[in-house]
Amino acid sequence: MLKVLRNPRSSTLNSCILQNLCGSRSIASQVHSRSVLSLTNKYGVQRRYKSDTVKGHVIGIDLGTTNSCVAVMEGKTPKVIENAEGSRTTPSVVAFTADGERLVGMPAKRQAVTNAANTLSATKRLIGRKFEDAEVQKDMKNSAFKIVRASNGDAWLEAQGKMYSPSQIGAFVLMKMKETAESYLGQPVKNAVVTVPAYFNDSQRQATKDAGQIAGLNVLRVINEPTAAALAYGIDKTDKIIAVYDLGGGTFDISILEIQKGVFEVKSTNGDTFLGGEDFDNALVSYLAKEFKKDVSVFQGVDLSKDVMAMQRLKEAAEKAKIELSSSVQTDINLPYLTVDASGPKHLNIKLSRSQFENLVADHIKRTVEPCKKAIKDADVKISDIQEVILVGGMTRMPKVQQQVQEIFKKMPSKSVNPDEAVAVGAAIQGGVLAGDVTDVLLLDVTPLSLGIETLGGVFTKLITKNTTIPTKKSQVFSTAADGQTQVEIKVFQGEREMANDNKLLGQFSLVGIPPAPRGVPQIEVTFDIDANGIVHVSARDRATGKEQNIVIQSSGGLSKDEIENMIKNAEKYAEQDKIKKETVEVVNQAEGIIHDTEAKMEEFKSQLPEEEVTNIKKRIEEVRQLISNKDQESPETLRKATQELQQSSLKLFEAAYKKMANERQGSQSSSESTSESSSETTDEKEKKEDKN
Repeated sequence: MLKVLRNPRSSTLNSCILQNLCGSRSIASQVHSRSVLSLTNKYGVQRRYKSDTVKGHVIGIDLGTTNSCVAVMEGKTPKVIENAEGSRTTPSVVAFTADGERLVGMPAKRQAVTNAANTLSATKRLIGRKFEDAEVQKDMKNSAFKIVRASNGDAWLEAQGKMYSPSQIGAFVLMKMKETAESYLGQPVKNAVVTVPAYFNDSQRQATKDAGQIAGLNVLRVINEPTAAALAYGIDKTDKIIAVYDLGGGTFDISILEIQKGVFEVKSTNGDTFLGGEDFDNALVSYLAKEFKKDVSVFQGVDLSKDVMAMQRLKEAAEKAKIELSSSVQTDINLPYLTVDASGPKHLNIKLSRSQFENLVADHIKRTVEPCKKAIKDADVKISDIQEVILVGGMTRMPKVQQQVQEIFKKMPSKSVNPDEAVAVGAAIQGGVLAGDVTDVLLLDVTPLSLGIETLGGVFTKLITKNTTIPTKKSQVFSTAADGQTQVEIKVFQGEREMANDNKLLGQFSLVGIPPAPRGVPQIEVTFDIDANGIVHVSARDRATGKEQNIVIQSSGGLSKDEIENMIKNAEKYAEQDKIKKETVEVVNQAEGIIHDTEAKMEEFKSQLPEEEVTNIKKRIEEVRQLISNKDQESPETLRKATQELQQSSLKLFEAAYKKMANERQGSQSSSESTSESSSETTDEKEKKEDKN
């Protein structure tokens, strides 16, 4: 056990009063100086935020709980990219079919009703979490798919008998975003800026970076979603203090920022990583299921919770009703043949008013109030100092949410940014900054939670307090708690509680080889270094021997290097399978088109075609059809070759038919002309005879 060292020569070593004997200064404190914020020093701070090794496009990805979005800078303008289905956002849904196929986005969402147990959605809420976490246990009650415990204690998912980490599922969505960008840009994309909720802890941020790595992306920066939205809003705005209220599909964030001459300085952030549209949906689903069971006269008290398919249909209906009630005061929920029992099929038909829905989710909306108050207090500003409140996230379209925001901040919230796209746009702008394409923007973000270590008595000793601007670095000297102690265990925690065990354990490591000495004599310098992604690096050094232990936080959970490499290989395998599948579909479509055209022409010109050649063509058609029926076992190249051979054979046959028809027409025309001439001669002779008479 370590204890805080007040003074290495003092006899009062049991004290836990903090004092930094190194006299170290936080890097962040240097960043805060106004001379730096003027952006006149092109070779100082600004260079630290630009990557000199970035080549090519840097895409910005909003990896959302419910939907994801990708954008890129075109010159000085951010552009949101449409996916293959023509939509600007993509459902963050991944499904696995019985035949081993993986679906991502809208195709996965469309088949969820019939494949609920293997359709994974809202998995972002599980990323970086332990299976035993209260939030995970709560989520399991509302989930149609299995949430299981991994060997390291993390919450993983099961589909078609295989286990997947939430990072893997996130990676599949990121791959879809990557493919969307590559299709638009016409070239491979490697670099990305990925967003995370501002209140994500270190484990969750690291898991998000892992997802990017598995997807084959070089994640240049992980930035907070509200900060990204502020970039999208304020890149051309005048100096002001703003609040970003971000209520999305699974998380809630509130950030207070100051915009000054192109500098976006986050003054404070707060939030709830388990509050969002999913909770609103679940509240409505629960209500509908209870109503269904309660109305014995119509539904005979059927319990829908046991029917997975019915519950999935309820979930989709709830999401649709929630969206409709943002613009309508009432909606109808009609679900025919929702379930069936011995007495026959049961249908659901319920009218739901906006006020009813607002009452159902009132507690969820109220949960956003306290984080807002804390953020305002931590930013050391008055409500009147905040000149504008920006709404981000799909749930902010709900009128009751907007009313709550107005009550908190005493002003109408701004709707000047697209709540579904602003985060991706901001990420693309930050990508432009890192690539050097955007030069008049500087982003100064903060760490959302305090970081420190466990010291004597289980006390949580903070080295870096919440809302410290990042990147930052801070050191403090500690000592041993027992005589002759030759090693110390460093337990790293993140949170705001006074006792270490009440906070989130990020990881632990040991510093060994300390020379035996009376307690309090050894001087152990512990250094915390938070990079621009908000990811924590910790080191411990024995000042006497110079021995040092350096780590990037490696908690007992999370993915190991080997696991990440295996997942990258699996992702590449899926990418190759997807490529082959796409090629196969294209070849099959081409083959079916050629078969249809060939058969139609054979029918049209059957009188002109040699019977032997027709038989050969029909034989080739049957061969191609056989290949199509076994397309999953055949390579696209085999299909393509057979299709081309059929096409060539049919072309030769129809060319011969066209020539035969042309010759026949010419012969017919010649015969007609000959008959006409003969007829003309006869008429002339007759006229001559009549003249003689």
